[in-house]
Amino acid sequence: MASTSEVGHAKNVANFQDLIEFVTGYGATYNPSKSSLKLAQLVALKATAETKLTDVISKNTNYNNKVNERMVAFSNLKSLSTRLVNALQTTDATTATVNDAKTFNRKMQGKKASSTQTPTDPNAPAPATISTSQQSYDQLIQHLTGLKSVLEEEPSYTPNEVELQIATIVAKIADLTAKNTAVSTAYTNISNSRISRNETLYTSDNGIFETASEVKKYIKSVFGASSPQYNQVSGIKFSKPRL
Repeated sequence: MASTSEVGHAKNVANFQDLIEFVTGYGATYNPSKSSLKLAQLVALKATAETKLTDVISKNTNYNNKVNERMVAFSNLKSLSTRLVNALQTTDATTATVNDAKTFNRKMQGKKASSTQTPTDPNAPAPATISTSQQSYDQLIQHLTGLKSVLEEEPSYTPNEVELQIATIVAKIADLTAKNTAVSTAYTNISNSRISRNETLYTSDNGIFETASEVKKYIKSVFGASSPQYNQVSGIKFSKPRL
Protein backbone atom coordinates (compact mmCIF):
# COMPACT_ATOMS: atom_id res chain seq x y z
CA MET A 1 0.00 0.00 0.00
CA ALA A 2 1.35 3.41 -0.94
CA SER A 3 2.07 5.84 1.87
CA THR A 4 0.08 9.04 2.36
CA SER A 5 2.99 11.09 1.02
CA GLU A 6 3.31 8.95 -2.11
CA VAL A 7 -0.39 9.38 -2.81
CA GLY A 8 0.03 13.10 -2.17
CA HIS A 9 2.58 13.45 -4.97
CA ALA A 10 0.18 11.94 -7.48
CA LYS A 11 -2.65 14.14 -6.19
CA ASN A 12 -0.54 17.25 -6.72
CA VAL A 13 0.10 16.26 -10.32
CA ALA A 14 -3.58 15.49 -10.86
CA ASN A 15 -4.52 18.89 -9.43
CA PHE A 16 -1.96 20.53 -11.71
CA GLN A 17 -3.79 18.95 -14.64
CA ASP A 18 -7.03 20.51 -13.35
CA LEU A 19 -5.26 23.88 -13.30
CA ILE A 20 -4.11 23.34 -16.88
CA GLU A 21 -7.68 22.57 -17.97
CA PHE A 22 -8.92 25.88 -16.60
CA VAL A 23 -6.00 27.77 -18.14
CA THR A 24 -6.73 26.15 -21.50
CA GLY A 25 -10.32 27.32 -21.22
CA TYR A 26 -9.26 30.94 -20.85
CA GLY A 27 -7.90 30.89 -24.38
CA ALA A 28 -5.93 33.92 -25.57
CA THR A 29 -6.81 35.87 -22.43
CA TYR A 30 -4.28 33.75 -20.55
CA ASN A 31 -1.07 35.25 -21.90
CA PRO A 32 1.65 35.57 -19.23
CA SER A 33 5.00 37.06 -20.17
CA LYS A 34 6.92 34.64 -17.99
CA SER A 35 7.93 31.63 -20.07
CA SER A 36 7.43 29.05 -17.32
CA LEU A 37 3.79 30.11 -16.93
CA LYS A 38 2.81 29.72 -20.57
CA LEU A 39 0.39 26.92 -21.36
CA ALA A 40 2.87 24.88 -23.38
CA GLN A 41 5.34 24.96 -20.51
CA LEU A 42 2.67 23.92 -18.03
CA VAL A 43 1.77 20.93 -20.17
CA ALA A 44 5.44 19.97 -20.50
CA LEU A 45 6.00 20.32 -16.75
CA LYS A 46 3.06 18.08 -16.02
CA ALA A 47 4.34 15.45 -18.46
CA THR A 48 7.78 15.55 -16.81
CA ALA A 49 6.21 15.17 -13.37
CA GLU A 50 4.24 12.12 -14.49
CA THR A 51 7.42 10.56 -15.86
CA LYS A 52 9.18 11.19 -12.54
CA LEU A 53 6.31 9.63 -10.59
CA THR A 54 6.39 6.55 -12.80
CA ASP A 55 10.14 6.23 -12.39
CA VAL A 56 9.83 6.31 -8.60
CA ILE A 57 7.20 3.56 -8.70
CA SER A 58 9.36 1.41 -10.97
CA LYS A 59 12.51 1.82 -8.89
CA ASN A 60 10.57 1.34 -5.66
CA THR A 61 9.24 -2.00 -6.91
CA ASN A 62 12.71 -3.06 -8.02
CA TYR A 63 14.15 -2.19 -4.60
CA ASN A 64 11.56 -4.27 -2.75
CA ASN A 65 12.07 -7.18 -5.16
CA LYS A 66 15.82 -7.09 -4.53
CA VAL A 67 15.19 -7.08 -0.78
CA ASN A 68 12.99 -10.16 -1.15
CA GLU A 69 15.57 -11.93 -3.33
CA ARG A 70 18.23 -11.27 -0.70
CA MET A 71 15.96 -12.55 2.06
CA VAL A 72 15.48 -15.85 0.22
CA ALA A 73 19.21 -16.21 -0.46
CA PHE A 74 20.10 -15.69 3.21
CA SER A 75 17.21 -17.75 4.62
CA ASN A 76 19.15 -21.03 5.04
CA LEU A 77 22.47 -19.49 6.05
CA LYS A 78 22.32 -20.31 9.75
CA SER A 79 21.32 -23.91 9.24
CA LEU A 80 24.01 -24.26 6.55
CA SER A 81 26.62 -22.88 8.92
CA THR A 82 25.71 -25.44 11.56
CA ARG A 83 25.80 -28.26 9.01
CA LEU A 84 29.28 -27.21 7.93
CA VAL A 85 30.56 -27.33 11.51
CA ASN A 86 28.95 -30.72 12.05
CA ALA A 87 30.59 -32.00 8.88
CA LEU A 88 33.96 -30.70 10.06
CA GLN A 89 33.57 -32.56 13.34
CA THR A 90 33.40 -35.86 11.45
CA THR A 91 36.88 -35.30 9.94
CA ASP A 92 40.39 -35.54 11.38
CA ALA A 93 40.35 -31.82 12.22
CA THR A 94 41.96 -30.83 15.51
CA THR A 95 39.96 -29.51 18.42
CA ALA A 96 41.45 -26.06 17.78
CA THR A 97 40.26 -26.10 14.16
CA VAL A 98 36.76 -27.20 15.16
CA ASN A 99 36.64 -24.49 17.81
CA ASP A 100 37.61 -21.88 15.22
CA ALA A 101 34.75 -23.05 13.04
CA LYS A 102 32.37 -23.00 16.00
CA THR A 103 33.37 -19.41 16.75
CA PHE A 104 32.24 -18.28 13.30
CA ASN A 105 29.05 -20.31 13.65
CA ARG A 106 28.24 -18.68 17.00
CA LYS A 107 28.66 -15.28 15.38
CA MET A 108 26.44 -16.39 12.53
CA GLN A 109 23.70 -17.59 14.88
CA GLY A 110 23.82 -14.36 16.84
CA LYS A 111 22.74 -12.20 13.92
CA LYS A 112 19.12 -11.40 13.10
CA ALA A 113 17.58 -14.31 11.22
CA SER A 114 16.63 -13.22 7.73
CA SER A 115 14.42 -16.29 7.46
CA THR A 116 12.01 -14.80 10.01
CA GLN A 117 11.40 -11.65 7.99
CA THR A 118 8.16 -11.14 6.12
CA PRO A 119 8.49 -10.69 2.35
CA THR A 120 8.12 -7.07 1.35
CA ASP A 121 5.16 -5.97 -0.74
CA PRO A 122 6.75 -4.73 -4.01
CA ASN A 123 4.32 -1.80 -3.93
CA ALA A 124 5.16 -0.76 -0.37
CA PRO A 125 7.19 2.46 -0.09
CA ALA A 126 10.92 1.86 0.23
CA PRO A 127 12.35 3.31 3.46
CA ALA A 128 13.61 6.88 3.57
CA THR A 129 16.97 5.59 4.80
CA ILE A 130 18.62 2.27 4.10
CA SER A 131 17.94 -0.32 6.76
CA THR A 132 20.48 -0.84 9.54
CA SER A 133 20.17 -4.55 8.75
CA GLN A 134 22.42 -3.88 5.76
CA GLN A 135 25.42 -4.10 8.08
CA SER A 136 24.13 -7.36 9.53
CA TYR A 137 23.99 -8.87 6.06
CA ASP A 138 27.56 -7.74 5.43
CA GLN A 139 28.64 -9.41 8.65
CA LEU A 140 26.82 -12.63 7.88
CA ILE A 141 28.77 -12.85 4.64
CA GLN A 142 31.99 -12.25 6.56
CA HIS A 143 31.16 -14.99 9.06
CA LEU A 144 30.52 -17.48 6.26
CA THR A 145 33.74 -16.39 4.58
CA GLY A 146 35.62 -16.97 7.83
CA LEU A 147 34.07 -20.39 8.24
CA LYS A 148 34.95 -21.24 4.66
CA SER A 149 38.57 -20.28 5.33
CA VAL A 150 38.73 -22.68 8.26
CA LEU A 151 37.26 -25.52 6.22
CA GLU A 152 39.47 -25.07 3.18
CA GLU A 153 42.59 -25.17 5.40
CA GLU A 154 41.61 -28.58 6.74
CA PRO A 155 42.95 -31.31 4.38
CA SER A 156 40.56 -33.93 5.72
CA TYR A 157 37.47 -31.82 4.98
CA THR A 158 36.29 -33.48 1.77
CA PRO A 159 32.53 -34.00 2.09
CA ASN A 160 30.65 -35.95 -0.56
CA GLU A 161 27.57 -33.76 -0.14
CA VAL A 162 27.74 -31.11 -2.85
CA GLU A 163 26.05 -28.43 -0.72
CA LEU A 164 28.81 -28.77 1.89
CA GLN A 165 31.76 -28.68 -0.48
CA ILE A 166 34.15 -25.73 -0.59
CA ALA A 167 33.32 -24.88 -4.20
CA THR A 168 29.63 -24.67 -3.32
CA ILE A 169 30.37 -22.40 -0.35
CA VAL A 170 32.48 -20.14 -2.56
CA ALA A 171 29.60 -19.87 -5.01
CA LYS A 172 27.20 -19.22 -2.13
CA ILE A 173 29.33 -16.37 -0.84
CA ALA A 174 29.49 -14.85 -4.33
CA ASP A 175 25.70 -15.09 -4.69
CA LEU A 176 25.05 -13.57 -1.25
CA THR A 177 27.45 -10.73 -1.99
CA ALA A 178 25.83 -10.03 -5.35
CA LYS A 179 22.33 -9.98 -3.89
CA ASN A 180 23.41 -7.79 -1.00
CA THR A 181 25.07 -5.35 -3.39
CA ALA A 182 21.96 -5.36 -5.57
CA VAL A 183 19.91 -4.11 -2.62
CA SER A 184 22.34 -1.25 -2.04
CA THR A 185 22.30 -0.34 -5.73
CA ALA A 186 18.51 -0.48 -5.89
CA TYR A 187 18.24 1.71 -2.80
CA THR A 188 20.56 4.30 -4.36
CA ASN A 189 18.40 4.28 -7.48
CA ILE A 190 15.12 4.83 -5.62
CA SER A 191 16.69 7.53 -3.49
CA ASN A 192 17.97 9.41 -6.54
CA SER A 193 14.63 8.97 -8.28
CA ARG A 194 12.84 10.54 -5.32
CA ILE A 195 15.23 13.48 -5.32
CA SER A 196 14.56 14.04 -9.02
CA ARG A 197 10.80 13.80 -8.50
CA ASN A 198 10.91 16.21 -5.58
CA GLU A 199 12.87 18.71 -7.62
CA THR A 200 10.23 18.64 -10.37
CA LEU A 201 7.34 18.91 -7.93
CA TYR A 202 8.65 20.98 -5.03
CA THR A 203 12.23 22.17 -4.71
CA SER A 204 12.75 23.85 -8.09
CA ASP A 205 11.58 27.44 -8.58
CA ASN A 206 9.95 26.16 -11.77
CA GLY A 207 8.50 23.07 -10.12
CA ILE A 208 4.81 22.28 -9.91
CA PHE A 209 4.29 23.68 -6.41
CA GLU A 210 5.77 27.12 -7.14
CA THR A 211 4.44 27.26 -10.70
CA ALA A 212 0.89 26.52 -9.60
CA SER A 213 1.09 29.36 -7.09
CA GLU A 214 2.33 31.78 -9.75
CA VAL A 215 -0.36 30.69 -12.21
CA LYS A 216 -3.01 31.45 -9.62
CA LYS A 217 -1.48 34.87 -8.98
CA TYR A 218 -1.43 35.63 -12.67
CA ILE A 219 -5.07 34.63 -13.07
CA LYS A 220 -5.92 36.79 -10.07
CA SER A 221 -4.11 39.75 -11.65
CA VAL A 222 -5.85 39.32 -15.01
CA PHE A 223 -9.40 38.56 -13.94
CA GLY A 224 -9.51 40.01 -10.41
CA ALA A 225 -9.67 38.54 -6.92
CA SER A 226 -13.46 38.27 -6.96
CA SER A 227 -13.72 36.90 -10.50
CA PRO A 228 -15.26 33.50 -11.24
CA GLN A 229 -12.06 32.58 -13.07
CA TYR A 230 -9.93 33.11 -9.98
CA ASN A 231 -12.55 31.33 -7.91
CA GLN A 232 -12.13 28.32 -10.22
CA VAL A 233 -8.42 27.93 -9.50
CA SER A 234 -7.99 29.35 -6.00
CA GLY A 235 -9.47 26.26 -4.40
CA ILE A 236 -7.16 23.80 -6.18
CA LYS A 237 -4.90 22.55 -3.42
CA PHE A 238 -1.19 21.75 -3.70
CA SER A 239 0.53 20.29 -0.65
CA LYS A 240 4.26 20.36 -0.04
CA PRO A 241 5.49 17.45 2.10
CA ARG A 242 8.38 17.68 4.51
CA LEU A 243 11.36 16.59 2.43
